[in-house]
Amino acid sequence: MDWSSFARASAPGIHSIENLSNTLFTTSGRAAIYQALLLLNRPAGSTVLVPTYHCPTMVAPVLLANLKPAYFAIDADGLPLLDSIDATTIARSSAIIAAHYFGLPRSFAKLRQWCDQHGIALIEDCAHCYFGDAGERPVGAWGDYATASLSKFFPVPEAGLVASAHRSIERPALTSPALKAQVKGWIDVLEYATTYKRLAGLNRGLALLFGLKNARTPMPSVTASNKPSGPDEDDMMRDCDMGRIQQRPLWAAMTLKSILPRGRVILQRQKNYGVYARLLAHAKGARPLFSMPSASVAPYVFPLWVDDADRVYHALKAQSLPVFRWDRIWPGTPSHPADAGPLWSRHVLQLLCHQDLSEADTVRIANATLDLLIEPDQAALPPPSLHRPL
Repeated sequence: MDWSSFARASAPGIHSIENLSNTLFTTSGRAAIYQALLLLNRPAGSTVLVPTYHCPTMVAPVLLANLKPAYFAIDADGLPLLDSIDATTIARSSAIIAAHYFGLPRSFAKLRQWCDQHGIALIEDCAHCYFGDAGERPVGAWGDYATASLSKFFPVPEAGLVASAHRSIERPALTSPALKAQVKGWIDVLEYATTYKRLAGLNRGLALLFGLKNARTPMPSVTASNKPSGPDEDDMMRDCDMGRIQQRPLWAAMTLKSILPRGRVILQRQKNYGVYARLLAHAKGARPLFSMPSASVAPYVFPLWVDDADRVYHALKAQSLPVFRWDRIWPGTPSHPADAGPLWSRHVLQLLCHQDLSEADTVRIANATLDLLIEPDQAALPPPSLHRPL
């Protein structure tokens, strides 16, 4: 958060998932998926379909809700490859979680029709898409329930959202965080902003206060682990941090959510996406996964296919640049010959489009990527069909 977070800019006519008829705020996007699954009230042990290209926090709520994940392939547009789901799996499935990837939403018309045909509930994962239109409908309006993550778009300490355009949302018995946690939420927002010198005029004084606070906090001890290096299900579940899914979000999150303007978030993300698109359009050994999005979306990241992705990704991370890769796939996720998911997990780098990255920041990130791509390629070119216009 900085002072510009409160600046107003006009981005008329762009839908927000928050505008859907029925909403419930949670502590996180993963908590929102968990609550959506509970709202569906499916029998214990029934199957929930999940894409092979996923963040682990998409799978953990399914297991915590005492349901079983089964996996479906995605096509080169990131849409469910429905032919990859066999009849037996369809028969035992009660819900499907389908995501709009990268903040670039797609029409779910075909998926919605398929769900209605088979009596399967649709949870529309909008963690990357707080704003925009998904083809013929606004984001979130295709699903029986939609879920979102506020902390990916606003400077809040936490918060997620369950929403529906079609179904009422019965209020669960969520507990309120203790007063100490509420105060800490506000302190965390200010401390994080101060660490990155975002609050001009207050940085110095707040830094002194936080320095005194942290000087009295003992550093956590580090112990060696004898566990194997490969992730297992327990590791994944622990890393997903599902501990506060039955609580209401902090006052700090809800207050900031209510008062922060939206227009600048949308416009600056579009601008940053455009910078990446311009500078990386003809990169050697890499290509934008999609062409420029429409003006009705607010991109989360710029997805870049990189041939020699392992080398480039780790080098960018070593420079502390804001790049991500969904390479932690839940153990036991199967493969399918037509599935783009495994290829994306390795080759697609997600360059952040956050509104508090300036044009200079995005130029630096793009140029650092280009510098690395000058080195000799070590991977084969992807199939041409993986590049799709949005």
